[in-house]
Parts: sequence; C-alpha cells; structure tokens
Amino acid sequence: MGKAVEVAKDDFNTVRTGRINPALFQKIPVDYYGTPTPLAQLASLQAPEARTLIVTPYDKTALKEIERAIATFPNLGASPTNDGTIVRVTIPELTQDRRKEFVKIVKTKGEDAKVAIRNIRRRAKDDLDAQDEVGEDEIARAEKELEAITKSHVDAIDEALKKKEAELLEV
Repeated sequence: MGKAVEVAKDDFNTVRTGRINPALFQKIPVDYYGTPTPLAQLASLQAPEARTLIVTPYDKTALKEIERAIATFPNLGASPTNDGTIVRVTIPELTQDRRKEFVKIVKTKGEDAKVAIRNIRRRAKDDLDAQDEVGEDEIARAEKELEAITKSHVDAIDEALKKKEAELLEV
C-alpha cells in the first residue's frame, strides 16, 4: 500500500503546474536508436526560470529525437527549440480551463491509486478468510488492523491530491 501511495505521488508530479518541473520530463519516452528510452537517461534537465527548461543531451546525435519527443508528448503543450547543443523548452501560461482539466486528470490518477489500495486490502482479507488454524477473535482483530492501515494510506493519497489540486489552481 505504501508503494501505491509513492506511485500516486510520482504520477501527480507528472502533471504540470504553472511552474516547470524537471520531474514532468523525466519519463518522456525518446526513440533512441529504435528503443524507447526515458529522457532522464539521455539528458540532464535544468529549470533556470519558472517556465523554461534546459535539456542537455549526453549524446548530441539524440538532439532531434529529444526535441520531437517533447513536442509530441500529450498534455504538456511545450514548445522545444534546438540550438545545436541543447534543447530549450518553454511552456505557456496555464488558462483557468486548462487548470481545471489538469485537476480532473489528477483526481482520476488519485482514484486509480485508491482502487489499487482497495485491491490490496481485498487480497489481504481473502488471505485472512482462508486461515483456518487461527481463531475468530484473531481474524477480527487483524481485519480491524487492515482497515486502519487501508484508511491511513487512502488518507495519504487524499492529502497529496488536495496539495496538488491547490498547486494547480494557484495563479
């Protein structure tokens, strides 16, 4: 369940806010010699300004592919420019409608994480129900403990969701 919370927080970081964040670009798949490779493995990412990112590729021959991957990545709206040694990426200011759209995307990702946690809870409950050498009192205590653990992890996702939502709606 803890892993599901971590994955949800990582997913929330991939949704852009008003400021540019290098975490947005780390997992962008770049076609590097026929293999989809995450951008973080091909280049260093630096954010010198609020809406500008500088991508410095380790291999200059991958410059065009990096630029193409960034330009075609969905829900980013970034405009990359290539000067021969680096790719400079600027993102436009978010409109209110776009912010609300991103909030919906984040809520969907949060709900997916909660479903994953509930699936883990269901599997654990099935394992508890399958126990025959343990008494009913022990099983009841373990189920209460399972519910408490589940609730704490769901609350952690809700908290991260509220934080990201406030970050998105902040102008």
